[in-house]
Amino acid sequence: MQTGLDFNLVEDLVAGVDEVGRGPLCGAVVTAAVILDPNRPILGLNDSKKLTEAKREKLYEEICEKALSFCIARAEVEEIDQLNILHATMLAMQRAVEGLHITPKLALIDGNRCPKLNVPSAPVVKGDSQVPAIAAASILAKVTRDREMAAFERIYPGYGIGGHKGYPTPVHLEALARLGPTPIHRRSFAPVRAAFEARDLQGDSLFKG
Repeated sequence: MQTGLDFNLVEDLVAGVDEVGRGPLCGAVVTAAVILDPNRPILGLNDSKKLTEAKREKLYEEICEKALSFCIARAEVEEIDQLNILHATMLAMQRAVEGLHITPKLALIDGNRCPKLNVPSAPVVKGDSQVPAIAAASILAKVTRDREMAAFERIYPGYGIGGHKGYPTPVHLEALARLGPTPIHRRSFAPVRAAFEARDLQGDSLFKG
């Protein structure tokens, strides 16, 4: 946190924007934009990765209740594969800001670059640890995506998706090699592409036999 910065200070009509899911091998990248209400403070906001799951869930409900406006958006696996993960993330952030029912005076984006927006914007490196609205956005995005991964665990058992959330852990990579990719895996990511190629080769070998 920067010296002299009051993390609890909520600036009027400033939207915080963050994403979750750039690194995983499967699932959508999820973004959120949040405009907090200075008159309805939310205690305990922080980078979602620094909070327990129970705390994130509690704050998720409080943010949805107290925020002046919020929007959760996404870019699907097909868009990630078509555009690449960076451009898909920028598209999802753009959708989140455009989905706000209140037009912000400024959008503060977690990271070092901004999507193309119709409102003034500025990047904030490690913004989820510095700007309350970005922290709130990080919580909405992470809880949303984690819930989706838990649902996919039931649809695609055996990959451990509910635990690793799609990230390339040894458990995930082993399952990917053993079971092959699912429809929610990102074909443009190297380990998934290799699994698709291995499956195709195995299929050709079985066909020729």
